[in-house]
Order: sequence, then structure tokens, then C-alpha cells
Amino acid sequence: MDALLHSLSATLQITAPVFIIVFLGVLFKQWRWLDDHFVRVASTLVFRVTLPTLVFLNISKTNIRESLDPGVLLYASAVTLISFFLLIWAARIMVQTPADRGVFIQGSFRGNQGIIGMALVANQFGEAGLPMASLLLGCLIILYNILSVIALSTSQPERSGMGWKPVFMDIVKNPLILSVVLALPFSYFQWTLPPLLLKTGTYFSGMTLPLALLCIGASLSLKALRASSLASWGATGMKLAILPVLMTWGAWYLGWTGQTLGILFLYFASPTAAGSFVMAKAMGANGALAANIVALTTVGSTLTITLGVFFLHWLQLV
Repeated sequence: MDALLHSLSATLQITAPVFIIVFLGVLFKQWRWLDDHFVRVASTLVFRVTLPTLVFLNISKTNIRESLDPGVLLYASAVTLISFFLLIWAARIMVQTPADRGVFIQGSFRGNQGIIGMALVANQFGEAGLPMASLLLGCLIILYNILSVIALSTSQPERSGMGWKPVFMDIVKNPLILSVVLALPFSYFQWTLPPLLLKTGTYFSGMTLPLALLCIGASLSLKALRASSLASWGATGMKLAILPVLMTWGAWYLGWTGQTLGILFLYFASPTAAGSFVMAKAMGANGALAANIVALTTVGSTLTITLGVFFLHWLQLV
């Protein structure tokens, strides 16, 4: 019993602070302390400035020659690709409307690692876990964007006039990817920033997670939750339960435990990224379904991630 209570206490210390801030965002929006304009401006600031700064500092301050594990990046990319093809098959069975299958697929695999995942890693492993989490984030962002376009285009080819050039430019100009690329030479050659720039960057990066989590909470739509469909519930089950369990089990089977297994689980179990809604709308897909999936997975992940972290601690795998 003591071991059980210890595991539960350790779990809540990791997950509770993150989700408390998310639900504070919901309350602040209800109380009109936050509005849509604030959420748009703050989200832009996080995406373009504070989160890239956090990622840059995390990578640049570590020695990539000693800490980089290419196997982890390869595994995360491989299981994401495998899950993508499994979801194509699942969508044909679970989603009756062909045009909605791309939204289902994207919502089932595209996680919010940049905010929820990073926040949970920071809570569980502190600064020691952030360099690997940042490298993994940069790798998955590229893969997620490519697979999302494929899913949305193939499910409604008459609306796929967006083409590949804008997607390629979005990837090249993505602030998070640029921050990873810029940080790699600093990490490899062990360059250090001037103290003034380092302290300024530390101030910016410190804003990232609380501000972003508040914005996620303020963006949640209770109307979307009430309007949830079978397709949105199916994508939620895939994103929060089936895929994280299979992917984490595969990582454990290959011999990863401790920090590496913990980071992989937290990334695989993260709720659907809000960017999936933006891309679905941009490509003329079912935006309401995409919003439902984001809302359901964000709320549901408070339970599933907490349970997952609890069992990993209880089994002494992390």
C-alpha cells in the first residue's frame, strides 16, 4: 500500500500542475479575464518566440555528441509512420464519411508535444530531460506536417489544391525547427552564449509553458465537447489509449527504460495538437470534427496520462 501511495503521489506531482493550469485557463476564459484576442496574441508569441527560445536553450546547453540517441529519434519516427498506415485502415472502418477520414487520421496521431509534452517532461525529469525532448520535438514536427497533408489531401482530393510548396515552406520557416537547427552547432561545438543573451533567453523561455497552457485552456470549446461524434470519440481512443500503449510497450520491449521511456510515453500520450484544427480548416476539411478531437483529447488526457505515469512508476520503469 505504501508503494502504491508513493507512486500515486509522484504521479500527481508530475501531471497535476500541468492540467491545473490548463483548467485555470478554462476558468479565466469563463470569468472573462482572458479573451480570444489575448489567446491569439499569446499563442503567436509562444509559437514564434518563447517556445523556440526554450528549445534552443535546452539543446545548446547540452553536449549532443554525448546525449544524442539516434535510435530514439528513429524509433519515434518509425512507430509514427506505422501508426499512420494503421490509421488509414482504421479510418475506413470507423469513419463513414470518406471526406472526414483525413481529419480522423490526423487527430489520432498528431500530438501536442510542443506544449503539453514538454511541460510534462519538465515536471518529471527537469532540465535533464529537455534536450532529448527538444530534439525529438524537432524531428516529429517535420513528420507530422508531411503526414497531415497526405491524410487530408488523399481523403478529399478535390480540395488538395494547396500543393506541397506551401507545406515545404511552412516546414522550412517553422520557428521550432529553425531553433533546433540553430542550436545544433552550439551543442556540437559547445559554444556558449554571452551572459546577457543567455539571461534574456532564460526570461523568455520561462514564460513559455504557463502561458501556453493557459491558452490551451482558454481555447477549449465546451460546445465542441457536447457536439462530439463517433469519429471524434474514435480518434480520441486511438490518440489517448491504443497508440500510446502500443508505442510505449514497443519502446520497453526494445530495452528502453527510465528517462527515455518516460519521455517517449509522455510524447506518445500527449493530446491532439491545436495545429491539426488549423491545417484542417486551411485545406477545407471538417473543422468542427478537428475541434472536437482537440477538445476531447485535451480533457481526456488528464486521466490517461496520469494513469500511464502512475503505472510506469508503480512498475518501476521510470
